[in-house]
Amino acid sequence: MVNDSQPPINALSIDVEDYFQVEAFSGIIPRQDWRRFEPRIESNTTRLLDLFDQKGLKATFFILGWVAEHHQRLIRKISDCGHEIACHGYDHRLITSQTPETFRVDLRRARKILEDLTGEEVVGYRAPTYSINAKTLWALDILIEEGFRYDSSIFPIHHDRYGMPGAERSLHVIRREAGQIIEFPPSTIRMAGQNLPVAGGGYFRLLPYPMFRWCLKRINNIEGMPAMFMVHAWEVDPDQPVINGGRFNVWRHRINLDRTMPRLSQLLDDFRFAPVREVLYLNELEVTAIEPQMISSTAAYARMD
Repeated sequence: MVNDSQPPINALSIDVEDYFQVEAFSGIIPRQDWRRFEPRIESNTTRLLDLFDQKGLKATFFILGWVAEHHQRLIRKISDCGHEIACHGYDHRLITSQTPETFRVDLRRARKILEDLTGEEVVGYRAPTYSINAKTLWALDILIEEGFRYDSSIFPIHHDRYGMPGAERSLHVIRREAGQIIEFPPSTIRMAGQNLPVAGGGYFRLLPYPMFRWCLKRINNIEGMPAMFMVHAWEVDPDQPVINGGRFNVWRHRINLDRTMPRLSQLLDDFRFAPVREVLYLNELEVTAIEPQMISSTAAYARMD
C-alpha cells in the first residue's frame, strides 16, 4: 500500500543513446555513418552509474538495440549493477516513419539483443522521440501482443516533433483490442490551460532548478502522482563534439549541458526515485492489480485510431 505520509516514489529513467543519434541530427547523419563518430556512450553512462551508486539508487535504462549491439559490456554492467533494462527501439527510428510490420521487426530485434545480453526479461518500452501519437496508436497493440507490460512514449504536450496534448497526464492503463498496457507518460503540470513539460531532458536543463523542483513537488504533493523523470546519457557530457545541425538544433541540444550532473545530483537528494518497474510493482502484481489510487484506468485510447 502507498504510505500517505510520504510523497510518491518517482520513476528515474535514462535514454541510452549517443549524441550523434538524436532526432535533431538525423537529417545530416545517416545511420550508416554512426560508426564514424567518436562514441561517448560508455563514459557518459558510467558517470550516471557512478552517481546512482553514490546515491544508493536504481533506475530504468531505455537502451537502443544498436548501442547494446556495439557496447555489450556496458549493457551487462548496467544490468549487473541492478538497474532495470528496457527497450528504446533498435536504431532510434521514429514509429511515425514505420509500418506496423517494420515496427514489430525493430521491436523484436532490439528486445532480443537486450535479453540475450542480460538474461533479464524486458517489459518496458519508450519510443524514440516519444513517437507514439494519435496516428500511431497501433504500436500499443503490437507492444501488448509482444508481451510488454508498460510504455512511456505518449507525451501529453504540443511540440514541433512529438506530442499528444489530449492524452491522459497521469499513470494509467490503456485498453486496446489486443489487451491492455500501462502508460506512464513523461511528466507535465497543468498551467494556464495547457500541459507544460517537466519530464527532464532539455526541459530540465533549460528551466531554473528551483522552478523544476517546484513543478515536481506539485506533481507529488498536490496531485499525489509519481513523476516520470528522464535524462539522456549524452546530456551529462558538455565536452561532446559539436555537430553543425543548424543554429536552433545545436542550441537546443547543447544548452546547459554543464549543469546536468550537478542538477541531477541535487534532484536525487530532493526527491524519492526508483526504477519504473519498481514504481509499478511489476515484480509482484499483475497489471490489473496496480493500486487504484495510483492509476487512472481509462479506455479513452481504444477508439482514437
